[in-house]
Amino acid sequence: MPTNSFENFYLSWLPDRTQLKRPFYLTLANALEGDIISGKLAPGTRLPPQRELADFLDLNFTTVTQAYNLCREKNLIYGVTGRGTFVSPLPGKTAAEAPRASATMIELGLVKGFDRIRTPIIEASENVLKKGYIEELYNYTEPAGHLHQRAAGAHWMSQMDVHTDSEHTAIFSGAQNAISAALLSLFRIGDKVAVDEYTYSNLIGAARLSHIRLHPVRGDEYGMLPDELAEACRRESVRGIFLMPNCANPTTCTIPEKRKDELSEIIARNKLILIEDDNTGILPQQDGSYHSFFSRLPGQTFYICNSTMALCNGLRVAFAAFPEAFRSRLLNALFYLNIKTSSLDAEITTELILSGKAAKLLEQKALLAQERNDILDSIFPEAVKPGSTSAFFRWLPLPELRIDQVELERQLMQRNVRCYCAYRFTALRTPGNFVRLAVSSPDSAEMLQKGLLILRNYLQSLN
Repeated sequence: MPTNSFENFYLSWLPDRTQLKRPFYLTLANALEGDIISGKLAPGTRLPPQRELADFLDLNFTTVTQAYNLCREKNLIYGVTGRGTFVSPLPGKTAAEAPRASATMIELGLVKGFDRIRTPIIEASENVLKKGYIEELYNYTEPAGHLHQRAAGAHWMSQMDVHTDSEHTAIFSGAQNAISAALLSLFRIGDKVAVDEYTYSNLIGAARLSHIRLHPVRGDEYGMLPDELAEACRRESVRGIFLMPNCANPTTCTIPEKRKDELSEIIARNKLILIEDDNTGILPQQDGSYHSFFSRLPGQTFYICNSTMALCNGLRVAFAAFPEAFRSRLLNALFYLNIKTSSLDAEITTELILSGKAAKLLEQKALLAQERNDILDSIFPEAVKPGSTSAFFRWLPLPELRIDQVELERQLMQRNVRCYCAYRFTALRTPGNFVRLAVSSPDSAEMLQKGLLILRNYLQSLN
């Protein structure tokens, strides 16, 4: 076969050589990104080896390597040692374009949070509809939320040691909406934000759309390592940081108070903008021992109270607290991204809080979560011990796999079990072998046990 003749040689991706312009590595990276986003290259596609692609394009091997590395940094592709480079599923497709679950599908991927417990939600909704001012909720006023709703949010956040007022509280359509507003308003294109090695998957997608670069920082069982963060700030010009201090998604890690003190000192010294996403569905002990990052760094922290999502996934309401310095930028982003969160949803959430039903509902779900975690521990004792015994999801180390994680998910779907592997949750070029299991999502404890046994038997069959 003549040199560079690929007429009878298959490559999974054949970019148009005539469209490549200097700098070649950048136009090649843009072409690869375009074919992935357009769907021309499906998730899980094994890309051509770099030397073969370089030969086909008459380019230097290092040029192709640079292009692949750029796409790895954007989490568009990932590598498996000894097996090659593969196309990653786009974060936006994780939920929006996931295969529709069948009636028999056991959901261990999406975290639903015991959403079958609906009685308190229905009661709160009925109480709201009986109120004399219901018509006022349909007026287009107060983009950040009605004053009494923001006051209820401020009261709720005070239980998480976030002490603010209604003027520095806003209501967003869920934590994802709040994160997107923060990335777009508080950072500039190309800024770097420090994150845990495994972090909230939708943050990765939002950062990509916002052209914000995520810089993974190594951690341990207590969260991000202070020395590693300090080194990242010294070498990488980091401008912000994203932390989930309580039962972080997906690792379930909870940051102890001493580690918070150490991280706060570095964040303050480097003047980082902190996005504190409080993911827990469980209220902390009210004994004064818990302290938020917001209380430590009130002038640098955008605090997102995501515990309201544990009340009901269908109520897309998240309260957020911010310092005066962030006010105009955040509210501007809220308006242009969201216009206004549903006043009815916000009023139902307010009713749950003020009636005391919200706290009782979380207590009920915490007990259910403990039961579900006991089931998982009995089947997978090697699972990472969560920062809270009431965790709604768990982080399970996997053995060395003979297949890539995308294929593992696909084969489990064929067995009527859906779960999400580590590649969805990381900005690392090579993700470790983990899977997140949403113990709160199956309709019953029996369904959870059945799904976990299917997973265990499947993993054993791979050995």
